[in-house]
Amino acid sequence: MNKMKTCYGPASRRSFLKMGVLGVSGLSLAEVMRMQAAAGTTSAAPDTSVIFVWLAGGPPHMETYDMKPDAPEDYRGQFRPISTNVPGIEVCEHLPLHAKCADKYTLIRSIAHTFNDHGGGSKRFMTGRIPATPTGTLNDSPSVISIVNKMREHVDAGVPNCVTMANGGRSNVDTYAQGAAYLGMKYNYFPIGDDPSSPNFAVRNMFLGKTAEERLGDRRQLLSSLDQLKSEVDSSGTMEAMDEFSRKAFGLLTSARMHEAFDLSREPQALRERYGMHAWGQRALMARRLVEAGCSFVTVAMENPYISGVKYPKNGFYNWDSHAVNCDLWTDARHRFPIYDKAITALIEDLHARSLTKKVLLVVTGEFGRSPKISVSQQADGTRYGREHWPQAMSVLVCGGGMRHGQVIGSTNDKGEHPHDRPLTPNDLWATVYKHLGIDQDATITDYTGRPQMLLPFGEPIRELI
Repeated sequence: MNKMKTCYGPASRRSFLKMGVLGVSGLSLAEVMRMQAAAGTTSAAPDTSVIFVWLAGGPPHMETYDMKPDAPEDYRGQFRPISTNVPGIEVCEHLPLHAKCADKYTLIRSIAHTFNDHGGGSKRFMTGRIPATPTGTLNDSPSVISIVNKMREHVDAGVPNCVTMANGGRSNVDTYAQGAAYLGMKYNYFPIGDDPSSPNFAVRNMFLGKTAEERLGDRRQLLSSLDQLKSEVDSSGTMEAMDEFSRKAFGLLTSARMHEAFDLSREPQALRERYGMHAWGQRALMARRLVEAGCSFVTVAMENPYISGVKYPKNGFYNWDSHAVNCDLWTDARHRFPIYDKAITALIEDLHARSLTKKVLLVVTGEFGRSPKISVSQQADGTRYGREHWPQAMSVLVCGGGMRHGQVIGSTNDKGEHPHDRPLTPNDLWATVYKHLGIDQDATITDYTGRPQMLLPFGEPIRELI
């Protein structure tokens, strides 16, 4: 993916009509829509959507949702479990808000795979296929996001169908193995790299740019300017000269629905603060707004919490990759977990409060878990403790989708090393997601060689959820 182009300064009618550039090798929004239409459509999709929270680096399952207080000292770690509002379910003591709403989500403790590298693990998880190589994040098969974009390309809600929010350059499709591979770049997601907690937040390639927004003053003036621009274009006859897809693209870029979906000022300040006035919290809130507006799949990358004015701790790390050589797991977790705890539980409670738990399925996961046995690294400033990569066991949180809440599915052995009962794979999770979205996992798409490939080569919907 090429670097996204940004429209700075006052926008003339001519320049505004060129604002469809999405950063996918210079394709305009109109061209993307034209190619998607040429590829055909499918039957009407149900009014369902997914919020996918990606914990890049691999969160430690034994410090979050699958604690082992009776394991040997070099396994169990420093933190202790606490009871939740569901008898028998425990979470980490540093996730107290999770403990108060365990009846509103489900924990899956027995998902596992075999790819130990970040790249291989991300590809394995994000595509539902065995990757050709165990490293690197350039997909040889399309990500689930791209497949959803393909299978729901006929959905026209006035907002992008698939959106990914991540830090700056981390919103590139290859960062987390979210590329479209042989489906083609037209099925990549709409990237948002700016921090929505910033007062200068702007969605690139859609809004007029920071300079123009400051000149316009506020949201009301911005929308008024857009309405005037549309009126001028209509009266000039330009719209008649544009083909169907350019008209649709122009309508999307100037639609009040799209601008309103990204306008967090419409939310009560108390709710914004409940999520947290930082990138993680405000992206989670924006994800809720986007699925309400009609997006099918919204990804929120919760990788580096130490932005938006959040202090970076000594011996902390930018993502969840808690090797002892990278950071001290306990130090990093004491800073990271409260931010995560607040943002995730605010989203869970908000989905319930707004009666969205039938429409929206929330999935929270990383590419793998962390090693049950603690690693140690002697550094100049002292001893650090951490955990290594561990795809043999991981925990996933799910909420909504019309599914059962307040339960734990599966378990690991007494040291958290591998599934003990109900072993599952990422494909079982994706089969559940596809079922929620009304997508036939056995449908086929054509690869580079012209051979038909099933959307998901194996996996079954998780019966305890549906």
